[in-house]
Amino acid sequence: MKYKYIITEIVDKIAILKINRPEVLNAVNTETILEIESAMKEFNEDKDVRVIIITGEGKSFVSGSDISRLAQMDSLMAREYSQIGQRVLDFIENMEKPVIAAVNGYALGSGCEIAMACDIRIASEKAKFGQPEVKLGLIPGHAGTQRLARLVGIGKAKELIFTGDLIDAQEAYRIGLVNKVVPAETLIEEAINLAKKIIENAGPNAVSISKTVLNRGIDANLKTANSYETEAFSILFSTEEAKEGMKAFLEKRKPNW
Repeated sequence: MKYKYIITEIVDKIAILKINRPEVLNAVNTETILEIESAMKEFNEDKDVRVIIITGEGKSFVSGSDISRLAQMDSLMAREYSQIGQRVLDFIENMEKPVIAAVNGYALGSGCEIAMACDIRIASEKAKFGQPEVKLGLIPGHAGTQRLARLVGIGKAKELIFTGDLIDAQEAYRIGLVNKVVPAETLIEEAINLAKKIIENAGPNAVSISKTVLNRGIDANLKTANSYETEAFSILFSTEEAKEGMKAFLEKRKPNW
C-alpha cells in the first residue's frame, strides 16, 4: 500500500517504517497516526516480517502532534484524537512482533509516546525527549502520562510532565527511557543489527510469547504474573520451534527457524 505521510520497506525480514513529514519535523496528525496503524497491522500479519523498526525522516523522529490541527479541535474532537492515538500505540505495544524505535532527533509529545510504545528504544546522540504539552495548557493524550511513569518512575515522570522540560539522549539513557545511545550516523545500522540479532538468535514464537507475558505481567501481582509465565513456558514445549531449538543446541548447530 502507498502512504502519504510514511515510508515503508521490508528487507531481510525487517520492516522499516519511516514517518515522513519533514517540513513539520514529522509532527503527526490523525491521518499520519492512522497510516502508522495500517502499516503496523500489515507488518504484524506478514509472515516474512520478524522485527519492525520505527524512525523518522530528516532531523526529527516525531516532534509532537501538529499544533495547527490541535488548535482547531473542540473537546469532542480532542477526545477522539486521544482515543485514536491510544488505540494505535496500544496495538504497537501489544502486537506479536518486537518493535524497535530508532530515535533520530526530536521525540516530543506524541513522538515520545510513540517511542515509549515500542519494545526497545535506541537513540541517536542528537535525540531530544520530552512531554512539553503543559506549555500549551494541555497534557499528554496518547498515554504519555502512563507509559512514562512506568518506564522512569512516577517521580521523574511528574517532573518531566509538570515542567515540560526536554532532555537529551544521555539523560534519557540515565533514567531508563532509552536502552542505548549511539552516534547519529550509525543509528539505523545499530537498529538493524539488533533486529538481525533477534531474528538469528530467537525463535519467533518464543519472542512473541515472551512479549505477551512481559506486557501482561508488568501490571499484575507477582503470583499472577508467574502463572502467566508458567502457562506460556509449558505451551512452547508443544511447538516444533522449541523442539528444533533444543535439538539444534544438542547437535551444536544453528536452529532452522
